[in-house]
Amino acid sequence: MTIAAILAGKGYEVIGIAGDQTATQAVALLAERRIGAVPVVADGQAVGVFSERDVVYALEREGKAALDRSVTELMTTPVVSVDPRETVIGALALMTRRRIRHLPVVENGRLVGFVSIGDLVKYRIDRIEAEAEAMRSYIQQV
Repeated sequence: MTIAAILAGKGYEVIGIAGDQTATQAVALLAERRIGAVPVVADGQAVGVFSERDVVYALEREGKAALDRSVTELMTTPVVSVDPRETVIGALALMTRRRIRHLPVVENGRLVGFVSIGDLVKYRIDRIEAEAEAMRSYIQQV
């Protein structure tokens, strides 16, 4: 089970944002797309990740003035990313260790996907359920 398998199932579309956008614009994108984070993209590369947490931390520090700041000023960096060949278990371990919920998927320096912890958990549960069903079918045939 690899990250590539997850992307094959969910698609390779990446919703990203440019670093010069304001936090207000980023919040609107998160709300519109009903997502918790977006990669900050420059020249096809992930240069940061902008998440709900970044908004909360900035608002706590600066109040509503933080919403006028650029995404680059508030994003989480350096980028923690995975290769498409990374195992799902390896990616889950990385996310747990780093306490992050979203990972850019990078191949040869280029952003090729974006996965959330929800994507990984869903994939694992689906696989476990499929294996359990196969086991039940086998047992019933015996």
